[in-house]
Amino acid sequence: MTDKQEEILVDSARQGDQEAFAQLIRLYEKRIFALTLRMCKNPADAEEAAQEAFLAAWQGLAFFRGDSSFSTWLYRLASNACVDLLRREGRHRSAAGPSLNDEDVFVDAVDPAPTPHMLAEQAELRRQIEEGLAALPEDYRQVLILREIHQRSYDEISEILSLDLGTVKSRINRGRKRLRKFLLESGNFSAPPASKEAEKEGCK
Repeated sequence: MTDKQEEILVDSARQGDQEAFAQLIRLYEKRIFALTLRMCKNPADAEEAAQEAFLAAWQGLAFFRGDSSFSTWLYRLASNACVDLLRREGRHRSAAGPSLNDEDVFVDAVDPAPTPHMLAEQAELRRQIEEGLAALPEDYRQVLILREIHQRSYDEISEILSLDLGTVKSRINRGRKRLRKFLLESGNFSAPPASKEAEKEGCK
């Protein structure tokens, strides 16, 4: 669907066209559910948050001026719905969530013909990444999910979360460091090789 076609659907939905809004839901429901599933970490909460986001979109369409893209606005509603639900239910550390089987975060490309051993290693790394994301503070988890998994730009994340651009960049940087530290401690990442100067120092 082109941007122009989406604009037409949004305009029609804003005027009360339920079928146009239904098409927008079909266009974005998988991406929004993927976002809420990773933020809420269990399907029931994720489904509830996604429904709340689409309901908020329907109710707020009359006030949507198009200053940002419709998708950015929808991501903001979904993110807010997740935060509200988690705070309301006190589920910041619920059971482990979905597998990251559609994205390899911070991982080099997989061999096109991986061996069973390599597949097992990749599966273990994905599990550790999921655990690492779940262990991060909410502020860091939010920005990493939007940036690394949903490939949103820094500017879009700033809009979605209503944060200064500098804050977004800082949280992403710190979140990456924390996740990398988690993976290092779990044995799934290797520390960078020591420099020659460091090796010389170690020999003294």
